[in-house]
Parts: sequence; structure tokens; C-alpha cells
Amino acid sequence: MVVKVDERRRPKPKKSLSRPAGPERGDGNGTPGLAARKAAARLLAAVIDAHTSLDGLTDHDHGHPQFRALDMRDRALVRAILITALRYRRTIDNLIAARLERPLPANATALSHILNVAAAQILFLDIPDSAAVDLAVTHAKADPRTARFSGLVNGVLRAIVRGKDVELPAMLARTQDAPDWFAGRLSSAYGADSAARILDIHRIEAPVDFTVKADPVHWAEKLGGIVLPTGSVRVAHLPANVPDLPGFADGAWWVQDAAAALPARLFGDVAGLHVADLCAAPGGKTAQLLAARARVTAIDSSKNRLVRLEQNLARLGLSARTVQADILRFEPEDLFDAVLLDAPCSSTGTVRRHPDVPWTKTPDDIAKLADLQGRLLARAAMLVKPGGRIVFSNCSLDPLEGEEMHAAFLATPGITDDPIRPGEIAGIDPFLTPQGTLRTTPADMDMGSPELSGLDGFFAARLRRTA
Repeated sequence: MVVKVDERRRPKPKKSLSRPAGPERGDGNGTPGLAARKAAARLLAAVIDAHTSLDGLTDHDHGHPQFRALDMRDRALVRAILITALRYRRTIDNLIAARLERPLPANATALSHILNVAAAQILFLDIPDSAAVDLAVTHAKADPRTARFSGLVNGVLRAIVRGKDVELPAMLARTQDAPDWFAGRLSSAYGADSAARILDIHRIEAPVDFTVKADPVHWAEKLGGIVLPTGSVRVAHLPANVPDLPGFADGAWWVQDAAAALPARLFGDVAGLHVADLCAAPGGKTAQLLAARARVTAIDSSKNRLVRLEQNLARLGLSARTVQADILRFEPEDLFDAVLLDAPCSSTGTVRRHPDVPWTKTPDDIAKLADLQGRLLARAAMLVKPGGRIVFSNCSLDPLEGEEMHAAFLATPGITDDPIRPGEIAGIDPFLTPQGTLRTTPADMDMGSPELSGLDGFFAARLRRTA
């Protein structure tokens, strides 16, 4: 069935990612579940059309008002819908387009978001097809911008329901679920085959990694996970909320991707050294340095983020000196023995956890962030004593923010490279480059199943100040 768009009137098996079972809240008009679908479409518009961060929109305290108006179960449902709609955006768009006689009008964005929200539920979430279709039609009728298209919404979605068992696997096989610019940059950086593997694993929910203070084997057993070659503990799916897990209240561990746990280890033995952790919040790397018996000054420009860092450290029984400051203007009383700069970046290495990233960032954003990183790195080099180590890292997959940044900075007077040596740190040899830097991608670290494999995309380099 092909549904016709009247421009004269324009103004895989399902995954159990949905909310817990139970009655859905109404939206004030007596239609259970409609408020959540309206919020999902509104927030999807904010991500796609306004390039707004999904985490910001769905923050429980400061997020979008339409999201905060929902109860906690409906908030969970909205997040599940949005993550799925973004993770499979191109596949969903293509299946919708296949049911249209002609493309949706360019200004029909509200209609597109209603269709995407419903199709995400039909194709991937454990929600009855009839509920997804009926709520989408009701939503379309309730919005003056889309009321005239309610019949189209019904026809398209019911056609997707009928054909999904055959059409979804075929569409997944031939679709790259990413914007063209992002897929193109991955291919240029890593080659077509590696880029395809990265994009494939972006479709799979990421596991949860823990950095433990001691005895990872014990905590892997307690948490129902495995110990990775790098020493992190990994759980495919959390059995409970993080604060309810064993060891949380005792401060035995903290959640930290296995790749994010590597840069702090590149300093070697830091016992007794005074280390600056720049851009430190939320504090995972600060905690690592403190656990290794370093004296740490944690610096961040955000007061709220530093409060969160202090709360995290308090739970862990750790303490650092915290400073709210603009790194580019920060003037310490004394230079540090070592400096860690985990720099602000495009976060393209975290797409598996944050599928909004490719849809909210642009190549111009990457260029601007790379410029900021260069200035921060130059400042970081001036904060360390001669002979001291600098570790530069970020969670970007783009060489402009990683390999190219490192190569350019080596021309700085008074700076020399300090390559990471094979065998120096357990488990990281597969991620070492010929230049002695560290590069991980989501397609790395095969642990036998997609749900347990992969890690965030990270770049890290080690340097020394010589004068």
C-alpha cells in the first residue's frame, strides 16, 4: 500500500525497552498514553530541528517542561521511544517513505515526528501495534498542523505494521543509521569496513562498565558481569537502578566506560604526586587518581558540575581540592607534577549511549571544538612542571579532535612526545597506534556477544613538558 500525500492540504523483533507494565497516565483529555507520545514527538523535534541535547531535554530536574510534567514511568517510556527513534532514524524514515506516494512536504516536520515516534514503537518496542497507531492518529487529530493528515498517519502506520516482519530486516541490512556527514567522516577516518562495524554496533544498547577500587573478580560476581582485559567490570544489562546495586552505598565502585577509565592510567605511578584534573566533572578520572594515592586538584568551569563531583567523591570516601575556574585563565600557586586534560569534544565516541549526538552536532561544531581543545592543551602544558607528564584525551571518534590535534601540538616548543609502550598497561595493546597514542572505537573489544562487546570511542596521548 502506498499512501498519497495531498500537498494542497498541508499547513526486527521488538525489544523490551518500554515502560514497566501498568496503566498509562492520561493527558488531561482522558486518553491514556497520549501525553507521553506528545512529549516524545515534541522532544524529537527539539533534537532534530533545534539540535538540542537529549540528556538536557530529559533531565528530571531541569528538562523540558512537557517531559517533567509526566510521571516517572511515562518519562522512562519517552526516553525509550526517543533513544530508539534516534538510534534507527534512517531505517524508520526509509520505511515511512516507502509507504508514501511522494515525500512529505518540507514544512511537515510535526507530521514526520508523529510518524517516527509511532513507527519506533511498532518496529522496536514492546508496545501493542494498535496502541501505537491509535495514539498517533489521535495525536495528529489534536494538532492543528497535522489534523488533516490523520488519515495518512493511520494508513502509513498500518501498512508498516503489516509489512514489518519482512521489510524491517531488509531495510536494516541496507541502511546506515546515521546522517550522511557522520557516516562519511567515519569512512574517511577508519575505512568503509570499520565504519560499517561502528555504525552497526551503534544500534545495540551499550553495556554498563564499572571501575572498582579493588577485587574486580569479586564485583563481577556480585554484579552479574565479567572482568574486561583492561580491569573494568562489565554488565550487559543492569538488574536494578544503580543506587540499589550492591557496593553503591559502600563506595566500592563507580560507573565509568572502560575506555574512559584508560587515560588516568597513562600517568603510571602517581602516588604522592600533585595532579591537576582539568574539566574534571563528573569525577570518574579524579576518583581513579585519588584511588591511586595522588593528591588531586579537580578544576571545572561549572559550579553545578563540581557539586556533583564532590557528591560522587563523598560516596566513594575520597576527597580532592576542587576549584571552579576557566582553564584558559586559571593561575595556580604552584605548577603541578602532572596534568590530565579530558577535553570538551563532540562526543562522537559515545553515540551508542547517546544516539542524539550525530543529529545535534555538525562538522562546524567539530572544528570549533578542536580549536578550543588546542587552546586548552596549550594552557594545560603551562600548568605542569618541566619534566611532568600531560595526558590529553577525549571521547571523539574524529581525528581532527584526536590524532591531528596530537600531531600538531608536537610542534610546540618545550613539548615532547611520551609514547605509550606495548605491555605498559594491561589490556590496552590492541588500542595502541604506531605513534604510541591510544585509539578505541565502539567496534573494538570483542567479548563474544554484541551486548558485551565494544567500548566508547576515545583518543588519548601522553606528552612531557621539557622546559
